[in-house]
Amino acid sequence: MSAVTTNSRMQPGDVPILTHQALIYGTDEDFLAATVPFCLDGLAQDDAVLAVTTPRNIDLLRQQLGDAAGHVEFVRSDQWYDAPGRTLAAYHRYVGQRTGDTGRHRQVRVIGEPVWHGRDALETAEWTRYEAVINVAFADCPAWIVCPYDTRTLPSPLVADARRTHPEMVTGPAAEPSPHYADPKQDGFWERELAPASRDTQEHGMRFDADLTPVRAFVAASATSLGMSQSAADRLVFAANEVATNAVQHGGGSGHLALWRSAGRIVCDITDARPGATDWFLGYLPPDPGQRHGHGLWAVRQLCDLMEVRPQHSGMGTTVRLHLNLT
Repeated sequence: MSAVTTNSRMQPGDVPILTHQALIYGTDEDFLAATVPFCLDGLAQDDAVLAVTTPRNIDLLRQQLGDAAGHVEFVRSDQWYDAPGRTLAAYHRYVGQRTGDTGRHRQVRVIGEPVWHGRDALETAEWTRYEAVINVAFADCPAWIVCPYDTRTLPSPLVADARRTHPEMVTGPAAEPSPHYADPKQDGFWERELAPASRDTQEHGMRFDADLTPVRAFVAASATSLGMSQSAADRLVFAANEVATNAVQHGGGSGHLALWRSAGRIVCDITDARPGATDWFLGYLPPDPGQRHGHGLWAVRQLCDLMEVRPQHSGMGTTVRLHLNLT
């Protein structure tokens, strides 16, 4: 076992890469036993240190860190964990601003405690897959992320999933590989059917081809007729246009769009005819600013509250499902 404050995969002179660990804790003492040395050692190494956790845990950390707390950035989890795509982008910006050519730090250390309470089944499933996709999206980033899971308040299936989404587990001051880890790129565990979405209204649908002007007009009219605000409808129009553009360019030149209201959300399915498999984490990988393609679906993830990707059973075609909250 290796001390949690020591990245066992790094040797002197190495360029830091992602370390992603789950901290399973059941007492305040367990939480502090891992996070306090993690922060202090990071500050001693001149790492940028960010703690995104509950208000209670922020207070505990501030008290235990003393004067050192002034050098740690604190953010409440409920202000950070908004939507999976937007949260991933926020972490991406944080790492970029503090490392590389523009930042002064060699590595960032993050305590990142997701919000689980108040999530419905779909949100819980997608936030769990968000935790898994971090291992792909940040694979080469100089980031060390410890994600706390409080067994006093979380249901056991969520804690079990933490062992699958994190390559390493932290218990107190030590870390070890998780025997239950499911690699998001190699393991089919994270692929699943589109979540059931009730239809509280009649479905609006249309086929489209290379001319996407009708798509934008159709989505704008349908969304507002279903009770969406103008600003939210504008976001949906942009997102649907980007997905439809991707379908035209890479999915056979045409597709089908369906839109309806479901339990406080507007749901929009865009299905193309692209052959072959599609990664379930499409749009989660931060695009290189120098590349010509790949920015559209990254932007869609940030515009929408949830986005699902599922290849059709026939192997011909992919459905991208967008969810935007009405409120």
